[in-house]
Amino acid sequence: MCDLAHLADPGTEISVRVTPKASRNRVVVEEGQVRVYVTTVPEGGKANAAVVKLLAKAVGVPKSRLELIRGQTSRDKVFRVLE
Repeated sequence: MCDLAHLADPGTEISVRVTPKASRNRVVVEEGQVRVYVTTVPEGGKANAAVVKLLAKAVGVPKSRLELIRGQTSRDKVFRVLE
């Protein structure tokens, strides 16, 4: 898992590309894009919950400080770090 601690400042928006049903959970930065791979299926918000958990750990903030602001049902999502 990569270190994204520089994104932990309140108000920072993090754009991610999500790949559900991956072989393992991981967060990587490829070509400047944050990619989150989760093993869960995109049903009933399960994949979104897994993405929040992984991204929060990679950034170094509690899950409650990440807010999904765009892309609830899309593979491309934008999260905001709250105060």
